[in-house]
Amino acid sequence: MRRAMGAATRCALLLALVLVAAAPRMAVGDGDGGGGGEAREEQVLSLWSSSSARDGEAEDEGRFLKSEWEDDEDDDDEEDRVMAVQGKGACRNVVNVDSFGAAGDGDGDDTQAFASAWKTACSLDNAVFLVPAGRRYKVGAIQFVGPCKDNRMIIQIQGTIVAPEEPSEWDPRSPRLWLLFSGLAGARIQGGGVIDGSGSKWWANSCKINKSNPCRGAPTAVTIDSCRGVRVRGLRVQNAQQIHVTVSRSRGVRVGGLRIEAPEDSPNTDGIHVAESTAVTIQRCRIGTGDDCISIVNGSFGVKMRDIDCGPGHGISIGSLGKGGAFAAVADVALDSARISRSQNGVRIKTWQGGAGYVRGVRFANVAVDGVDHPIIIDQFYCDAATRPCANQTSAVAVSDVSYRNISGTSRLAEAIRFACSDAVPCTGIVLSDINLRRADDDGEVQTVCNCAVGFDYGRVQPAADCLRSSTCGGAPDKHHPDDHDEEQGKDEAVVLHAEL
Repeated sequence: MRRAMGAATRCALLLALVLVAAAPRMAVGDGDGGGGGEAREEQVLSLWSSSSARDGEAEDEGRFLKSEWEDDEDDDDEEDRVMAVQGKGACRNVVNVDSFGAAGDGDGDDTQAFASAWKTACSLDNAVFLVPAGRRYKVGAIQFVGPCKDNRMIIQIQGTIVAPEEPSEWDPRSPRLWLLFSGLAGARIQGGGVIDGSGSKWWANSCKINKSNPCRGAPTAVTIDSCRGVRVRGLRVQNAQQIHVTVSRSRGVRVGGLRIEAPEDSPNTDGIHVAESTAVTIQRCRIGTGDDCISIVNGSFGVKMRDIDCGPGHGISIGSLGKGGAFAAVADVALDSARISRSQNGVRIKTWQGGAGYVRGVRFANVAVDGVDHPIIIDQFYCDAATRPCANQTSAVAVSDVSYRNISGTSRLAEAIRFACSDAVPCTGIVLSDINLRRADDDGEVQTVCNCAVGFDYGRVQPAADCLRSSTCGGAPDKHHPDDHDEEQGKDEAVVLHAEL
């Protein structure tokens, strides 16, 4: 403890000496001088001690892009050190949004204060953008854009950030984005705070809720776009206008310890949506919304998920893919350890007829399901309500090399396992092992249904999947179960946000 206090004291004394010597010419940021420099410095700078020296930080940053599973216990320690001075290390520059005029009362518009605070934080070394605890900040559409001076920027959200409730208040220049983080490398977004999209009036205006309304998109609450090595952890994201968290056109992003919540009937409120991204890790997240807990779409490779608690919602999905004849590619996706309850689907792959491309190298393992309509499903005849019935087409996104291991629990419907694959492009390399599914409330038997699905099963598999060895092709299977999912959202069509890194 004495060592920790000594480090903090040395930092404070050093800064004080520098300020005394250079007060006439010092200014915050790049040191270009100007009037009011001292007052500005007092407004934005405070100190703490980080536990890691520069060499340790560089080594830690190099782990962002590793493909192996890693625990985030080191992040827990790091976050504790954000607000408690201890250990040795570099001085941090804390930029508090309150110092830039944020009211923090939930009524005043704090958007400009956040923008000004970000501009300053992004220009500093060892910067922390701080949203203090115990306050509620009303913020409209805003962009936190890099690159910043320091790749180790920390965005510390401890209070609550809330969106305007009225859609009419929304900035028309940003119809699909609320909080955008773009062009950042190595940043950490953390703090245990709340991001609340105030989505109820957006949902009421949805064509899913009121069929007389036109189908329109709505903002995504948090978007990580064109970033590298960013970590998002320990936040509660709730009541998004539409998708809660999107990772797009990024590499090496790690998401952990999020709690994502919205009502079961809120339309298109996916939990975490991954698009055009590589080496994304999602772990230890609790997600319950009105749509997919996690959705993975075109251009995503090397996505790993672990310890996911999903439900209510539509399950964990790859797709939809191939809408409107588009080419789509997803590969090397792994889910290891999940609990899925009160959900429309368990683990799902969904593609449109007429598309092209592939889904391959997918592994679903160690999944417990409870009261799920279809615990295991591949649907190559996906069709939303706006265009139903969809015309049969000969081309399709190819699905291959998909394995399911140690999946157990209860199905609400008889078709616990459903492989509805294309006549023209059958599913191949489907493997089932250690499957134990039964009907919820012991209400009858469960079954496996196959159309143009080729593969095999081994070990205990209940219900039996003999159809994988003798599957016939006979067109779209009966009792197709669309989930009216993409009318407004257009999930497989990436929204162009900024230039890629």
